[in-house]
Amino acid sequence: MEKVLSDKQGKALLQIARQTIADRLGITVLSENAQVALPDIQYGTFVTLKNKGQLRGCIGNLQASESVTEGVKRNAISAAFHDSRFSALTVDELEEIEIDISVLSRAQVLDYDNAQDLIAKLRPGIDGVIVTVGTARATFLPQVWDQLPTVEQFLGHLCRKAGLVESAWKSSHPQIETYQVQCFEEEEV
Repeated sequence: MEKVLSDKQGKALLQIARQTIADRLGITVLSENAQVALPDIQYGTFVTLKNKGQLRGCIGNLQASESVTEGVKRNAISAAFHDSRFSALTVDELEEIEIDISVLSRAQVLDYDNAQDLIAKLRPGIDGVIVTVGTARATFLPQVWDQLPTVEQFLGHLCRKAGLVESAWKSSHPQIETYQVQCFEEEEV
């Protein structure tokens, strides 16, 4: 994805996400950087929380409905307190989590003929993928390729996440959309 935000702006978004979570917990986080101007641009965003490299929450929106800054704030709260896979984040955990922010390009439908063609067209580590069959739909960010490095593993787990059988990507010819991200990660302490 083309760079839509500078590294300084990405760092500012990370601080905004952390401060937004801290505010909800009723604590203050000291910020090192001066205020950085953030453009009023609209992109889908995801906020991912990790604790010692393990997923602790991840919520986002594929399409923009507000500015990147507002999307990050909303998704930070949702990832910390409303991801149904995890209990709400606690004050004690705040210092332990690392925050990643993904700013998404617009998703594009991927035309493919069959499973082999789909395997050939997906770009591991680059493409985020949305799978849709009827009302079943799920996405994995490009960062998920780190845990599921083959197209077969990636698509199988993605289908399961959507509530489909693992082989649905081969047998059901689902709609596949791809997108790319600009990712900002907190530096590990």
